[in-house]
Amino acid sequence: MSFPLMFSDLSLLLAVTAIILLITSELLSPSYGNTNIYINNKRLKTAAVVVSILFLITLAIKIINIILEP
Repeated sequence: MSFPLMFSDLSLLLAVTAIILLITSELLSPSYGNTNIYINNKRLKTAAVVVSILFLITLAIKIINIILEP
């Protein structure tokens, strides 16, 4: 049995991942408070921005498909 992954599912997955990464990067920032978790914040924020851009690209593709559909 195969699991069909549609374009809208991929877009939703990217959106949720981007939100989780952005919230995590802000909660682990030094200005928030003292945390004992050692994660490279710059790399985490870069990953969050990349996933957010991928989500925006999928959103733009969906909008273009809606506009160009006859």
